[in-house]
Amino acid sequence: MVELLAVCRVHVLLPDAGTVGVTAIDKRPVEGRVKVRPYGLYADVQADRANHGGLDQAVYAYAQEDADFWSAELGRDVTPGLFGENLRVRGLDVSRAVIGARWRVGSSLLEVTHPRVPCQTFGRRLGEQRWVRRFTQANRTGAYLRVIENGEIGAGDTVDVVHTPVHGVTVADWFAASYGLARQEAGDAVDPAEERGAPDPDVLEKLARRLLDAHTLGEIRLSAGMLRRTTQATTIPVD
Repeated sequence: MVELLAVCRVHVLLPDAGTVGVTAIDKRPVEGRVKVRPYGLYADVQADRANHGGLDQAVYAYAQEDADFWSAELGRDVTPGLFGENLRVRGLDVSRAVIGARWRVGSSLLEVTHPRVPCQTFGRRLGEQRWVRRFTQANRTGAYLRVIENGEIGAGDTVDVVHTPVHGVTVADWFAASYGLARQEAGDAVDPAEERGAPDPDVLEKLARRLLDAHTLGEIRLSAGMLRRTTQATTIPVD
């Protein structure tokens, strides 16, 4: 059984050294049931709306199993909400969810859109050395979701994967190809000064074609950002 362990939303806006000046990454668990609407959880906010939030990044989910990995790596608890996630789930490999998969959570229906790309705000939040690079290389990104059906959710709800697209491209597949992680695992040289590696163009194109085919056939609906990136990775015209 896949269980929703915690529902998290912004606790307080914190000062931040980035261009916006504040961040809403401080998410903490809330009690009771929370309404889910097209732009996310009721009473949740994003400070940097140019890069966070919106219909295709309405909800961010992270797996307890990945949090446990980081707890061991960092020597401290990764409590629900520490990574800025809205949903902490157990029993589901969130980072390897298929793009376009749909989850029934409480009375809401959510759809996986794309991986979380770590930013410097996240790095400042954790206060760990070269955090963006470490998070990238681990490829345990969690997943953003859009809201297909409004509803209410609460800790203790089950998470049911009600649809998995046949194209098979996972969040982790796309992220790895986007930042050349497979090439790094093969021992290719990596500039230690780089936070993220260069894309693997051959693998990226293959994955992009599968995603664009699924999008064109109506099997999935790519987010605007994913549609742009997949199109750039191929020569396939997109209407």
